[in-house]
Amino acid sequence: MPELDPLSRDFYEERRRKWRRSAFWRGFLVAAVIAGVISLFATGGPEVTDEIARVSVAGLITDDPKRDAMLDRIADAGRVKAVMVRINSPGGTTAGSEALYQSLRSVAAKKPVVAVMSELAASGGYITAIAADHIVARGNTLTGSIGVIMEYPNLTQVMARLGITMETVRSSELKAEPSPFRPTNPAARAIDEALIEESYQWFRGLVGERRGLDAPALDRVANGAVFTGRLALENGLVDEIGGETEAVAWLESRDAGLKDLPVRDWEVEDDRSIWARLIAGMASTGGILGEISLLADPKLYSIGP
Repeated sequence: MPELDPLSRDFYEERRRKWRRSAFWRGFLVAAVIAGVISLFATGGPEVTDEIARVSVAGLITDDPKRDAMLDRIADAGRVKAVMVRINSPGGTTAGSEALYQSLRSVAAKKPVVAVMSELAASGGYITAIAADHIVARGNTLTGSIGVIMEYPNLTQVMARLGITMETVRSSELKAEPSPFRPTNPAARAIDEALIEESYQWFRGLVGERRGLDAPALDRVANGAVFTGRLALENGLVDEIGGETEAVAWLESRDAGLKDLPVRDWEVEDDRSIWARLIAGMASTGGILGEISLLADPKLYSIGP
């Protein structure tokens, strides 16, 4: 083998030194992992302690099977002894709010549930709150907005100015109503009003049942109005002014075994598109004025203006 020149010899020697150093650290990391695994088996695995589960409900509330499945797991998890629901939402679809309410009531049938309102817990956000056994709000939380709304644009004047017409072939005059491309059919509007009224009576009855409000008290709050946390307390919509500290204190008052338990977050994997997350974020931070009506087709919303 020909003798290497000094420059090449130094190059290959440096490469051998780097390889030996990297081999040392690879061996060290492998040994550390093996030692960790042996330690876990020796101690019976990772420590699992009892906890209070924290679930966050933020932005626009829609039907979410993954969220409901997570709540089912929380209901069945032996280590979860209580649940705290943090709410920062202007509301959402009536069906989505209904599904979330039912899932939380299923949890509450097995363990205590407390709701903590943040900046906003209105309409569908309030439906979420009344699923809990106890509601805590900040003094300046915005809540209430007990009502139902359906919105859709009317583009007929814009189309007329631009000389645009929409040709439609449909099986009946009520099919695909309402539409932004033609004046609302009076019969279709009457149907929409009946839908809104039916959903509103469901919402109103839910509030009366869960908050123990008689008809006069319910009339004062179930009119779409928004309340601060202090006014909500005066009107029987919430139980206490405060935050997580007060919520945990209430849980501990229910069961001394909950004292000093850690509060751990449970999260649903968010696989929405970036645009869906952006819209939800705008609804959350923009308050009730940040509501967005989806234009694809009309949907029932429990987001009151």
